[in-house]
Amino acid sequence: MSDTLTALQATIVDRKEHPRDGSYTCKLFAAGDVEILKKVGEEAVEVVVAGALQDDKRVVNESADLIYHLLVALVARGLSWQDVEEELVRRFK
Repeated sequence: MSDTLTALQATIVDRKEHPRDGSYTCKLFAAGDVEILKKVGEEAVEVVVAGALQDDKRVVNESADLIYHLLVALVARGLSWQDVEEELVRRFK
């Protein structure tokens, strides 16, 4: 896992365990799993639209948003990016 993803995931876990006023991540956790998953879906659609109709910078920006929201969804379920990596390793042995 990259240092950036590790740090981001650690921050997300920290926000879940120690909510802070004004934190967008805390707002997502407070909204619940369904709302978090809606955001994952919205960001996925935005990646598709960017890939089809917009420039590379927009694709990268929307992809970053998708990965962030996916990490929030994973953490909300008690999962981690490492779990995803383990599945990818299993698939590509």
